[in-house]
Amino acid sequence: MEAYKVEFIKFLEDAGVLKFGDFTAKSGRKIPYFINAGDIKTGDQIAKLGEFYAKAYLEKVGNKRTVLYGPAYKGISIAVSSAVALSKQGLDVPFFFNRKEVKDHGEGGVFVGYVPKAGEEVVIVEDVITAGTAIRESMAILGHLEGVKVAATFIMVDRKEKGKTEKSAMAEVQEEFGFPVYSVVDVYDIIEYLEADEKNAENVQRIRNYLAVNGAQA
Repeated sequence: MEAYKVEFIKFLEDAGVLKFGDFTAKSGRKIPYFINAGDIKTGDQIAKLGEFYAKAYLEKVGNKRTVLYGPAYKGISIAVSSAVALSKQGLDVPFFFNRKEVKDHGEGGVFVGYVPKAGEEVVIVEDVITAGTAIRESMAILGHLEGVKVAATFIMVDRKEKGKTEKSAMAEVQEEFGFPVYSVVDVYDIIEYLEADEKNAENVQRIRNYLAVNGAQA
């Protein structure tokens, strides 16, 4: 496994973003591990996370200027930190996020930050995709922006779980909406990372058992 993947997984674990136990995902599935960007709590941590997203962005999108969209609430800090990290690499990109409730006073509207114009491309930054539910919600919200195209989505971890079919949720999102979904690491990278220490044997087995039932075929 590449060194940056080991570094990223260790970062997630040390920051408390990657947890092991019994959790319920947004999809309703009972899962043995959880990725929660909401547990990023310090300036150093969010800055580091933004650097990983910026690295992934530059590798996959290059120096192309798009608009970063961070779905409320967890995606907001990811979008901001990624934009800051990209600016330090010489690429100044605008960002925006949505309100959970539409504001009917002041400037009003559902979006905060830069509102993309027709012909511009948006890149969604999220924490994870389990069954694709959150991405579909984001696409419904972004559908109000006429002439705006979503170019890609970046997430922390590909859980490699089936979506509505036997295919992975990421593959389904790609087929349904026509844009690629990129992840910094996937669940099999996490398993490989955990297997380096025997004390993680129980967590590894629980994740493997979960994937035997919910893992995608493609």
